[in-house]
Amino acid sequence: QVQLVQSGGGSVQAGGSLRLSCAASGRSYCMAWFRQGPSNEREGVAVIDTAGNTFYADSVKGRFTISQDNAKSTLYLQINSLKSEDTAMYYCAARGSYARYLVAWWSDERNYDYWGQGTQVTVSS
Repeated sequence: QVQLVQSGGGSVQAGGSLRLSCAASGRSYCMAWFRQGPSNEREGVAVIDTAGNTFYADSVKGRFTISQDNAKSTLYLQINSLKSEDTAMYYCAARGSYARYLVAWWSDERNYDYWGQGTQVTVSS
C-alpha cells in the first residue's frame, strides 16, 4: 500500500514558477504527475521510474521537470514559464509493480494504483 500526500500549488501569474511535492509512503515502480483541467480529462504530464528514466507530455517539455528525492521519499514537479492553459488540478500517482515499455503506457491513468489528493494550480494572465 502506498499513500501519497501532495503539497504546493496555488495561484500564480503567467510566466511564473511553482513546485509541487508529493510525499510517498511505501515502494513503487514509477511515479507520475497528471492534471485535470476544464475539459475534465486527466492528462499525463510527466513520469519517473526507479531508474530515473523520465518522460513528458509534449505540451510541457522544456518547462516542467519531474524529480524525486529517494531519501525523503518525495516526488517533485518544477513548473516554469506557466501558461494559462496549465491551470488545472494536479495529481501525483504511483504504480506499485514493474511493467515494460514505460514510454508506451505511462500517460494512461488506468495504469496507476495510488493517487494523491490533488492540488490546484491557477495561472492568471
